[in-house]
Amino acid sequence: MQFTLTEQQQAIVAAVDQLCSRFDASYWRQCDADARFPEEFVSAITKAGWLGIAMPETYGGAGLGITEAALLAHRITRSGAGMSGASAIHMNLFGPHPIVVFGSEEQKQRFLPPLINGTERTCFGVTEPDAGLNTTALETRARRQGDHYVINGRKMWTTTAQTATHIMLITRTTPLAECKKPTDGLTLFYTALDREHIEVRRIPKMGRAAVDSNALFIDNLIVPEENRIGEEGDGWRCLLHGLNPERILVAAEAVGIGQCAIDKAARYARERVVFDRPIGQNQAIAHPLAECWMALEAAWLMTLNAASLYDADLPCGVQANSAKYLAAEAAFKACERAVLTHGGMGYAKEYDVERLFREVLIPRIAPVSQEMIKNFIAEKVLQQPRSY
Repeated sequence: MQFTLTEQQQAIVAAVDQLCSRFDASYWRQCDADARFPEEFVSAITKAGWLGIAMPETYGGAGLGITEAALLAHRITRSGAGMSGASAIHMNLFGPHPIVVFGSEEQKQRFLPPLINGTERTCFGVTEPDAGLNTTALETRARRQGDHYVINGRKMWTTTAQTATHIMLITRTTPLAECKKPTDGLTLFYTALDREHIEVRRIPKMGRAAVDSNALFIDNLIVPEENRIGEEGDGWRCLLHGLNPERILVAAEAVGIGQCAIDKAARYARERVVFDRPIGQNQAIAHPLAECWMALEAAWLMTLNAASLYDADLPCGVQANSAKYLAAEAAFKACERAVLTHGGMGYAKEYDVERLFREVLIPRIAPVSQEMIKNFIAEKVLQQPRSY
């Protein structure tokens, strides 16, 4: 049982830290204020080769695992970049995994290198306005016509669609009423985001303004058969190879945000003097910070456990979901405590904890709610009757 990073993993952490140090708090503060995509940061990440960290070497990647991708995501948010930094590259880290696992050799050669070298960008079209977390109830329909499919439907909360060139798109090819199981009849595609047939509308939101979230309206999108990932009707199984890594990466990102917030709060508590003593000398300040630190460390261990299981090709759904839950809760409490530790200045943008607090709500909501994770654990681990 290994609880320490290898030399290679330590080198990854050091290199990512060095890169992130070039983008200070003022950079992220300005991107947030201007709702401007952090192109400079993404360019630096791409030039350093980090986009392909978990992709096979054959296609230009580093050939490492989700564990190393989680370390990358964690150090980005830990640096103060928050979800604005992580979400800018998040999809390229986990999104291509269905292609790696289920794609043909021709598809891998065609799709993976441009994603790894940054000449193409992708987004993930899963959530729908009327289906929400009930993915099997999605209504976006792909109808086969000869050697291609015609797709119509809507997607919600699609990240980076403003600048994406391609989309990983889950659709229904067989009506739900004709399927034996709700997970049957779904088909996954990876195809160009054709803006002649996909309208992309940006959604104004509370936090992470630098990285766009969008509503997509798909109208007669033509997708060649060769852009289908896996077999027709097997999309749910293909999709799962993107979902578990996503939960692990979101957990890593949440832990990083929480740790960054606690660092800022601890520094402020040491320096802020009230009643002739540092406020951190008061246990009412120090104890909650200590509790947050411990909770984040525990969540980080669960995250690494889930990542190691995925990389070993072992079942990891329980651990991946648990990591996401624990990390989101611990990070939220840490960011809340950081704001409260700063007092009135915690509400001021110059201290950055208010930005982290706004962004840390994302891991509690996406990619799956905390309530659905508890449902999942109750059913799969505790063998309780399915409640949904």
